Amino acid sequence: MKDSLSRRSFVGRMALAGVGATIVPRHVLGGPGYQAPSDTLNIAGVGVGGVGGHKIRAMDSENIVALCDIDLHHAAEVFERYPDAEVYQDFRRMLDEQGDEIDGVMIATPDHTHAVIAYECMRRGKHVYIEKPLTWSIEEARILADQARDTGVVAAMGNQGHSGDDARLVNEYIQDGAIGTVREVHAWTDRPIWPQGIEKPDVLRRKPRHIDWDLFLGPAPEIPYDPAYHPFGWRGWFHFGTGALGDMGAHLVDHPCWALDLGYPDTVETRASAFNGVSWPVASMTYFTFPEKDGRAPVRLVWYDGGLQPPKPEELGDDETLDPMGGVIYIGDEGKLMHETYGENPRLLPDELMEDYGTPPERYPRIQDESHEMNWVRAIKGEEELSQDFGYAAQLTETMLLGVVSLRAGNRRIHWDGDRRRVTNLPEANEYLARQDVRDGWHL
Repeated sequence: MKDSLSRRSFVGRMALAGVGATIVPRHVLGGPGYQAPSDTLNIAGVGVGGVGGHKIRAMDSENIVALCDIDLHHAAEVFERYPDAEVYQDFRRMLDEQGDEIDGVMIATPDHTHAVIAYECMRRGKHVYIEKPLTWSIEEARILADQARDTGVVAAMGNQGHSGDDARLVNEYIQDGAIGTVREVHAWTDRPIWPQGIEKPDVLRRKPRHIDWDLFLGPAPEIPYDPAYHPFGWRGWFHFGTGALGDMGAHLVDHPCWALDLGYPDTVETRASAFNGVSWPVASMTYFTFPEKDGRAPVRLVWYDGGLQPPKPEELGDDETLDPMGGVIYIGDEGKLMHETYGENPRLLPDELMEDYGTPPERYPRIQDESHEMNWVRAIKGEEELSQDFGYAAQLTETMLLGVVSLRAGNRRIHWDGDRRRVTNLPEANEYLARQDVRDGWHL
């Protein structure tokens, strides 16, 4: 291949020729043995055709040395943006061939492959950044948290609101007692914005040559290719995504868990529209109860998705409505606090309380440029504390996915022992803590 041949042209010619190649040789970056400058990291991306491309762009002050995606066409624009990066479809080959050069790996694949990719990266000593949710199952979250601790790598989950100034302001309002004791929280989202509550495709489709479907499936069962699954709709399918709660709970449930130091819930109950075991329900509500902790009162948190919303606070005027995209309401015994998705624009209610209270003392350090992605980079370099590590991310993910466990248990209330990681009242529900149908070769 001549240097003058564009990345897009090369990918297109491979697809037309039916060539199953997984790597485009490096032609600028100095060949084998290349070492990044000491103050610049070598970053690789796995799953760069969608949101992962934006994440890589947020880190492109560093050396982007390798890009990996199972769909060569979907990721073509990202490949072109970084012509010096080697291109792969198989993350394992990328690690085998580029492992000595890569410092950190950004992972933005569908939920069901997060764990296997991140585990292998950490096993090889690579720092990892995983888009939310951390994992597809509760068991996987615990395994990744243990692996991050044991290997000592810098490991972050990509729920960017956790690094925002407003998120820290939410914590400071709550912990300064601005609304008194909080015993109830409501969080809602407009998700799903993809198809859910539908039957699986019943017509076989020809898989395009530029897609490696086996790599897309990873640990999931053998399911024939269909455009209903890739590139956009996978979140709504049981075997690949975790539905609206798994998607947006990482942004919305995060803030009350953090501000109130909720820890693990002791009971969880999901009520949802019909679930066919194939596609997540159209709409659901999940009720979490968190026990008293270190003098903090018990807290009830209610989750709403699919267009469902909590009652509008009476303090809002007749011409105001709840943000249809999502938000969180904290109900204290001396007032309320409401904010948008990602913790943005916190507001005390009633308005008089906001006017009288002022600004709480600053207790949480602000993240440089509020950049969650670059916080991970700077933490690897030792320049800044990591905004959120896998210990916290795993606990948050486990909490969210307990709503999925309750749903799969027949919309029944489950009692959770967070220390033992067990459902205590419905032993049969414990099988839903892990994937039961892992394909050969994809076990952690």
